[in-house]
Amino acid sequence: MNGPRERPARRPVARRPAAVRLGPRSAAALALVSAAGVAAFGWPLLADSGSGLAHSGDAPWLFALMLPLLLAVAVATVADTGLDAKAVAMLGVLAAAGAALRPLGAGTAGLQPMFFLMVLSGRVLGPGFGFVLGAVSMFASALLTGGVGPWMPFQMLSMGWLTMGAGLLPGPHSLRGRGELALLAAYGAVSSLAYGLVMNLQGWPYLAGMSSGISFVPGDPLPDNLARYAAYVATTSLGWDVPRALLTVVLILVCGGSVLRALRRATRRAAFEEPVRFE
Repeated sequence: MNGPRERPARRPVARRPAAVRLGPRSAAALALVSAAGVAAFGWPLLADSGSGLAHSGDAPWLFALMLPLLLAVAVATVADTGLDAKAVAMLGVLAAAGAALRPLGAGTAGLQPMFFLMVLSGRVLGPGFGFVLGAVSMFASALLTGGVGPWMPFQMLSMGWLTMGAGLLPGPHSLRGRGELALLAAYGAVSSLAYGLVMNLQGWPYLAGMSSGISFVPGDPLPDNLARYAAYVATTSLGWDVPRALLTVVLILVCGGSVLRALRRATRRAAFEEPVRFE
């Protein structure tokens, strides 16, 4: 009789790297642009009434500051060898798809189907790819829809944060099926609402004089301005943010499984960061 057969040892499954890695320089550039973005969004809340900062004439200066910092992330990523030709091709395809999806819901109760694609892409392709993809997609969609203005770098930064956050969610290599879709749907709802909340903060200080109950008052105590901001969001924004969040949840639950499988299949076949060999 033959003795018991030894089972072959299982080979460890290699985790495929994200399409765009966060190397030291790209991580530093991302931290710098995020810090500058937080300051750009929040400085009016801390401005003194006599400083002369809280007026719309400062918006072009912020526009000029944010764009080079956003571009610095992409340049630093290339310097860290985290962005090869195949990743650039994937970035271009997904950014074009996101830009094409944005106009479909423009002007209709805040419905923006591009959010679900950004969440799923960030989940599969990682936080580094996610930030670059979100910023580039918003830039391309602004050119497509004619939405170029001082708000554009803020939109790019906010969408970059949203897509990067999806890549930082737990269980990227183990969680699958309904549990993963539930996690992504919950994140899609929260991040869609947070996007509107942050973008409102960019424009709200420049709309003084609408109403004493919801307008920004330079130099007032921070709690008072935050209370007015909450009233402003509830009055002007929730009617757009909530439908956007609901649409994102529905699209993730209905189409998320198929899109995740397609993205993961494309990532495996692309074999990012593997050298191209000609035979």
